[in-house]
Amino acid sequence: MKEERKTNFSVESVQDLNSSNIWSMTAQQIGSMWEKEREEEDFSIVEEKLLNIIRLAFDVVHFNEGDEREACKYSNLNWVKFHHCKPGKGCVAIRRKTITRITDLSYENVKHISAPVLLDLIDKNFGGGWDSISLALKDIIESGFDISTTQLPASRIHAPGGTLEKKVAQGYDVLEITKGTWVEAIFAKKKDPVEKLRLEPIRKEYDEDGNPIFDEEDDNEDSEDGLDGDDAEESDDTFYSSYSEEAEVKEEDEEGFPIEEE
Repeated sequence: MKEERKTNFSVESVQDLNSSNIWSMTAQQIGSMWEKEREEEDFSIVEEKLLNIIRLAFDVVHFNEGDEREACKYSNLNWVKFHHCKPGKGCVAIRRKTITRITDLSYENVKHISAPVLLDLIDKNFGGGWDSISLALKDIIESGFDISTTQLPASRIHAPGGTLEKKVAQGYDVLEITKGTWVEAIFAKKKDPVEKLRLEPIRKEYDEDGNPIFDEEDDNEDSEDGLDGDDAEESDDTFYSSYSEEAEVKEEDEEGFPIEEE
């Protein structure tokens, strides 16, 4: 099964690469953009930073293009070559990191594989099923996928209207692992990406004296909250009227007994 990859049209320059979008790029896209921009002024300043970002999702090697043996090693279709911005630094070859084991998964790359690829990795994990996976790896997997499991007798796993049929109808992919006369079914469905909400700061305008200028909408909100002048005065009156007058305090003698008036 091939890893799911999508072209990232939001990346127009190699300098747009970051730790999130690098996973959706192909080596060919990166190499093409790099070669177009490497001779630009000040590119050398960001070169090493970009290579470190590329290393998150790609194998990166440096080699001498003049060495025929080395050049031949990176001439197959798995590698894409491009040059450093300074000719003396040689050539760079990159290829996408392959996810061949479940332990290769990380919080970054798990969001860029499909459910069938994930289940294939689980199936290759010694056939132990969901319980054989460590808690740390389960946490990584569940950050990118909705996962659920069930164990049923082999004779019932494909019963019409059963759990397996319902889950598949809901868009889940399923892996069946035989355990004696029982079957463990692992269901996986990719989570939808969550958009980050940006809170826009409220901008206030001020008059010449530095006092905030309120518009009609602000006045309406204040009125609803009971913060206008009339309501504030009424609230104060209500607050203080809830207190009863203090009882009259009688004078006491030297021993602390009240002095009775004659």
